[in-house]
Amino acid sequence: MSAADDRREKIKQAFVEARGYWSRGWDPLLDIAPDYFEAYAKFSSVPWRTDILSPKVKELLYIAIDSSMTHMYEPGLRVHIRNALRYGATRDEIMEVYQLTSSLGVHAMTMGVPALLDSMKAAGLDADVAKRPLTPRQQELKAAFIASRGYWSELWDGVLALSPDFFEAYSEFSSVPWKTGTLDPKVREFVYIAIDASGTHLYEPGTRIHMENALRLGATPEEIMEVLSLVSVLGVHTISMGLPILLDELKKVGTRGG
Repeated sequence: MSAADDRREKIKQAFVEARGYWSRGWDPLLDIAPDYFEAYAKFSSVPWRTDILSPKVKELLYIAIDSSMTHMYEPGLRVHIRNALRYGATRDEIMEVYQLTSSLGVHAMTMGVPALLDSMKAAGLDADVAKRPLTPRQQELKAAFIASRGYWSELWDGVLALSPDFFEAYSEFSSVPWKTGTLDPKVREFVYIAIDASGTHLYEPGTRIHMENALRLGATPEEIMEVLSLVSVLGVHTISMGLPILLDELKKVGTRGG
């Protein structure tokens, strides 16, 4: 075995020791760019060298960010589903992560409605609708949301005021995993933090809300920092998605590059 081969084998072993698995998808990267892969392995392994979150929860968070509408990265999703199952996750727990993550689309409303109210004001229209006293129906909808979700944010005020029908339907939709699921409530909030803080979304209002909720539910700052550490490695998918394409194109022109 050459010195280069010996080094690559040691890097691979260190990754497996820290992360608990190996994917064949890493082989080309380790072969072509061992320095980069070694640095990535150290970077991605930081949250795996602690017992702050369980391995199963870490894999569930990877499932959330890979299945998110802002990313939809199937190769990583398959790897992390296999890992989660190996760590004891159930079908229903993974489905619950999907359900929580699928609510991300509502940020079209929580981002868009404040902008609409500002635009209404600029156009000389009545933009104080969100400040008016709630109707009996709106009061009931707000109370039902708080009962099922455990919080209220002023981001919902405009949505509830402008479209109580939409708010009612969204409230029922987003509350399903909170009524039927089995994950710890703070883990549900970790899922929301992960998908909101992810580099593919970066939705600060939601990140703040769900950090506050998680702390209220007993999460520690160290746990939330670990969620952020796990999500911070998402950028490596530039490599894990891009390298196979590069190799395919190099093969077509009859070169390995270099």
